[in-house]
Amino acid sequence: MEYSRPLSGEPLALDLVNTAWPENGVWRDVLADRAGHEQWLRENGLAGPATPAARRALVQARDAIRAALEQPGPTALAALDSILAPGRIRLRADKPTAREELEIAREWRAPWLAARSLLRLLDEHPERLRKCANRECVLWFLDTTRSGTRRWCSMTACGNRLKARRHYRRQHPD
Repeated sequence: MEYSRPLSGEPLALDLVNTAWPENGVWRDVLADRAGHEQWLRENGLAGPATPAARRALVQARDAIRAALEQPGPTALAALDSILAPGRIRLRADKPTAREELEIAREWRAPWLAARSLLRLLDEHPERLRKCANRECVLWFLDTTRSGTRRWCSMTACGNRLKARRHYRRQHPD
């Protein structure tokens, strides 16, 4: 099954968080099956197993990242830290230029990279991490607009719907 997600292409941490969303009253989850898991890995240029254990690790990371975004605090940070804890980074000196090499179990590589991506975003652009302004939407994005005023995950979806509702209420006050 090929998933068509409402918002993709965000930085890795946000792209992972956006793999689950409500659609017409039904909860969609790209990571619910192997095909969706493989699709998400492929879309993000990641290699790794699409095993049940790897999917569970990715869902655990998604939940930890969402919690850190929505309710930052000691509990959320501890969950995120548990995703990051197994990863050790070392520089390889056996190459002409040193490169980063991650020493972590294969099924935890993608979750670790996503959690690391969130840390980078929180360090570099904390004021630009946004949840869609539509209260019914669960999607997150990095506001890359020059003015820093983006409010919607998608203007054609959430933004347009809310603007249309407000317009209708103004035209039909009851």
